[in-house]
Amino acid sequence: MERADLATRSADAPPFSGVVRAILDWYAGLFAPSAVVEEITSRLQLPASPAEVWRSLKFYEEVPSRPGVLLRIGLPAPVRSEGEKTRMGGTVRCVYEGGYVLKRTTSAEPPNVLRFEVFEQRLGLEHCLSLSDGVYEIRAVPGGSEVALTTRYRGHLRPRALFRPLERRLTHEIHGHILAGMRTALEAAAAQPVQAKVG
Repeated sequence: MERADLATRSADAPPFSGVVRAILDWYAGLFAPSAVVEEITSRLQLPASPAEVWRSLKFYEEVPSRPGVLLRIGLPAPVRSEGEKTRMGGTVRCVYEGGYVLKRTTSAEPPNVLRFEVFEQRLGLEHCLSLSDGVYEIRAVPGGSEVALTTRYRGHLRPRALFRPLERRLTHEIHGHILAGMRTALEAAAAQPVQAKVG
């Protein structure tokens, strides 16, 4: 079981973020849900082997550092995750302030591919967007590994020409936060043997 208790990092969330979400939710409720699936991918090279990167995989809710301002405004604050993500069929409950998301691993091919689906979403954003699925793809490159993180979702806010770029920016911010958390985990793992020798 993996657990990351992150309540302290959300204590200073902007006070108007709930109001922003309520307004967007009301506005999105004027339209029928979209059937179009959006797909967004972010990439990062890390100075580690695919096996080391695999061991550092994190969901958004597991990153212990505080999300940036845009994420704190646009999303409920993550609190913790519970479950096993790297096992085929494994289920992870991602807890947020006032809601949760349930994810199920649909493909686990260590150290290269982890796919998951979101089979239940209760974040208070359902009129704005519906999460679908995602994938982490890791491949060896000179000097380390490249991680490609893909998120698929349905955006319900219209006009799409206006909201799609905002959703893309928010998703890339989420990806950047996750990938930075993975880099920090790799750095911490690399420093452990050195600390052991010093002690």
